[in-house]
This record gives sequence, C-alpha cells and structure tokens, in this order.
Amino acid sequence: MAEPRTGDTTSTTQAGQTSQRGLTAIETSATVLNDVKATKGKTTIANGVVAKIVGIAAREIDGIHEVVGTGAGAAIGGLASRVTRGDTRAQGVSVEVGEREAAASITLVADYGVSIPHVADAVRRNIIDRVEALTGLTVIAVDIAVTDLYFADDDATEEQSPRVM
Repeated sequence: MAEPRTGDTTSTTQAGQTSQRGLTAIETSATVLNDVKATKGKTTIANGVVAKIVGIAAREIDGIHEVVGTGAGAAIGGLASRVTRGDTRAQGVSVEVGEREAAASITLVADYGVSIPHVADAVRRNIIDRVEALTGLTVIAVDIAVTDLYFADDDATEEQSPRVM
C-alpha cells in the first residue's frame, strides 16, 4: 500500500473500505465548494449528485450497454430499485470527493464489436467534461472496469425461440 503524501487523509466508508487519495467516498459526505469570489455563502454538492453525473455521462456514449454494480449487494440493490422503480443512475458508480477534486470508479457492460479501449477513453473524457462543467470540481481519476459484453443477437434469439418445448 502506498504511503500517504503530505496533506492526504485516509478515509473509511461505511462498508469499511479505506481511501488514501485524500478524498471522501460517496457514502460519507457532501462536497462544500467555497468560491473565493462568492463571499455570501457556500455551495454544497452531495456525493450522490456527482455519482449520478458520472453514471449519466457514461451512458451517453455509444458502445456502452449499461452501467452495472458488482457483488451481492449490487444485485439486491438493483432488484429493489427495479421493483420500486428507484433511481439507478448512480448504480455501478463509486466516487470519492474532496474539497476541489473528485475521482470516480465505474463498472460497465460494453456492446460486442466495439473497441473497448476507444469506448473507455470516450467514457472517461465525457465523465471528466460533465463533472467539471456541472460541479466545478477537478476530476483527478476515472477508473473503468468493463466486466461483460452485450450481444444484441442474444435478445433476438431469445424472443424468437421458446425455451420449453
């Protein structure tokens, strides 16, 4: 594990995960932006807002089938949000937000036939552009995990032929 640099802090999420980027994970806080020019108050951006921006920005790119969570908790949460028609825009997204910087991790399913490195670069650029434009935060990292491929032929085959004869 890397040694923390001067000024970095180690934060612990509710799930017991630690971060040494000097940022706070999504489950623990909101971002307070203090603009030097604006002396009449402060702006607070919840970490969930940043996570939704990341999820939406990733879905805007052609070649991404969906943004998915991983693990048993994500499966249960995904089922619950589908049943209750909850908001899934931040599903599969993890963010760490500091006072002026943000980092994101996202898990994706790519369409079969696309160049995964090109799509990942496009997703990363779009996430950085959207988060920086909408929040004023500087994005220092966007980690992308492509965990599966989507085959459009599979949906067409399943609809045409019954499974039980």
